Amino acid sequence: MKEDYYEILGISKSATAAEIKKAYRKKALQYHPDKNPGDHEAEAMFKKSAEAYEVLSDPNKRSRYDQFGHRAFEGGGFGGGGMNMEDIFSQFGDIFGGAFGGGFGGGFGGGGRRTVKGSNLRIRVQLTLEEIANGVEKKIKVKRKKLAKGTTYKTCSTCNGQGQVTRIQNTILGRMQTSATCSSCGGLGQIVDSKPANADAEGMLITEETVSIKIPAGVVDGMQLKVSGKGNDAPGNGIAGDLLVAIEEKPHETLQREGDNLHYDLYISFSEAALGTSKEIETVTGKVRIKIDSGAQSGKILRLRNKGIPSINGYGTGDLLVHVNVWTPKSLSKEQREFFEKMNNDEHFQPKPEKEDKSFFEKVKDMFS
Repeated sequence: MKEDYYEILGISKSATAAEIKKAYRKKALQYHPDKNPGDHEAEAMFKKSAEAYEVLSDPNKRSRYDQFGHRAFEGGGFGGGGMNMEDIFSQFGDIFGGAFGGGFGGGFGGGGRRTVKGSNLRIRVQLTLEEIANGVEKKIKVKRKKLAKGTTYKTCSTCNGQGQVTRIQNTILGRMQTSATCSSCGGLGQIVDSKPANADAEGMLITEETVSIKIPAGVVDGMQLKVSGKGNDAPGNGIAGDLLVAIEEKPHETLQREGDNLHYDLYISFSEAALGTSKEIETVTGKVRIKIDSGAQSGKILRLRNKGIPSINGYGTGDLLVHVNVWTPKSLSKEQREFFEKMNNDEHFQPKPEKEDKSFFEKVKDMFS
């Protein structure tokens, strides 16, 4: 089981953004590879801290994590250990601007050169209730930018591969040194040397690729999963962006979802209610047959345990609530009308609610408790 992100950074769940950033900086300074050469445990903690910070520093990701735990990022994101050292150096270098002599290990290639990350792609995937209940692997065709074969790079002559240009000016206060990102290479330290004719200015081509996405059981409408490295490629020796997958739940013909529970409206006739019957109903795991006792009343709720949706947090499976509705015929034949007129005053046809029969509001209260 993965460690809790708050415990990794040593903070409480009510920590502010400033406290989260401060805690992460402290951990990163403590476990940075440059300070702990050859220490694999320190490197592992360094990565865990960065992973925790990326989630908790983002309000949307933090909200999903607080609600769903680590399962909110399964499907190719952090659940599979998607972060690598380049991710960390690229995304959080601004926090450690001067902490390690202007460069963050190999992430900036020495000096001021920066590692570029390609842009993220976003897609929407529609899922049925059955797919949500059981988990599913989807193969989706995605158009993404990839580095064209044959593209080569050379060292930027403006910054000599440093990614930054340093200028020294004489002022009334003395000599002032300033550094700025190289405008020729955008901080990469290299520029395109040669590329295929059909590639763009950065040596990229738009290609269609089939991406396999593992979607865990229990996802909810609007949830976003991340598939690392399946966004657009980056120029030079950059790292690819991510594919962000938004979940959209398809409406079901007979089932209604409410959290992890499902609801099903079952209609039975007068005679079935009086005599009792058995009915086959649909669930997300197949059809099941249920028994309706004689004397069933409209509004009765039957609870089928563990026939709902698995919790995204791994806290078990919801239930299927079957709502029994006694169907009143809208038209009667002459014989049927005569029968009901005859039975109208019969004591067995008079409403006699028993004390143990709960009211509608009590049933609703029980359903949500």
